[in-house]
Amino acid sequence: MQREKEPAGQILQRPGKFLWRVLVAFKRNQGLLLAGAVAYYTLLSIIPMLALILVGLSHFIEEQQLYITILTNLELVIPEHAERVASQVWGFLERRQLVGAMGILAMLFFSSLAFSMLENAMAVIFSHRVRKHRRHFLISAIIPYAYIFLLGLGLLLVTLMSGALDTLADKHLILLRWDLSLAATSRVSLYMLGVFGMVCMLTSLYLVMPVGHIPLRHALAGGVTATILWEIIRHILVWYYSNISLVNVIYGSLATAVVALLSIEIAVIILLLGAQVIAEFERVTAEPAEEDPDDLAG
Repeated sequence: MQREKEPAGQILQRPGKFLWRVLVAFKRNQGLLLAGAVAYYTLLSIIPMLALILVGLSHFIEEQQLYITILTNLELVIPEHAERVASQVWGFLERRQLVGAMGILAMLFFSSLAFSMLENAMAVIFSHRVRKHRRHFLISAIIPYAYIFLLGLGLLLVTLMSGALDTLADKHLILLRWDLSLAATSRVSLYMLGVFGMVCMLTSLYLVMPVGHIPLRHALAGGVTATILWEIIRHILVWYYSNISLVNVIYGSLATAVVALLSIEIAVIILLLGAQVIAEFERVTAEPAEEDPDDLAG
């Protein structure tokens, strides 16, 4: 008698086969080319986007505290050269009076390019969904600016929380005659807060960018996995650029842009690979269960 196997059971029994299927599909979709395009537009968008967010939040939060928050979060995305990128954003803030209304509109346009390109890349990976679902062009136009607003709101919350933690940094906790400084606790809390924000950001991208409905458990699993992979690779990149990289020697003054672009592209590859895993799981679920010769013999 034939017994059908659940798709999840098939994947767990043959994880290597599923991983190979994901990699083949990623290559077929030209994932590296998509990642390069998204990384380029992200590099083009990151400074004007952060500058606009910084200008908006500077009316409510002290500018120096905002700068520290942006620098801390940039270190999670662009290790090694985060300080240079943050200084460019800070330089714009000091010259913001020179930017008129047309300049603000141009910066809004460039800030949205990364999210628009990511949506197009997701459409390629989830092509089976595009054939069944359509998204109104106004929704696609609104999504990038909604993300910019949410990023600004997230930075505001992180800044407020980091300010509260900084006030505890000079405090001491007496526990069973042990004098414990809260400075280390504050640093760890800020780091965990940044990682949690990255998980939320990646999960939301898996939920929103593809057309149609993505189950929350799939998006959350993708967000957590992508964050863990990026944290591992980020520390490897920091070690590589600090010890054996020749980027500064080869590219000179262009090294910051090159390193930032490479770091962002690696992060985008991880993001798109996570999306490819979700897409292939959906395809496996939609396919009829394979017949097992042992089941047929029984």
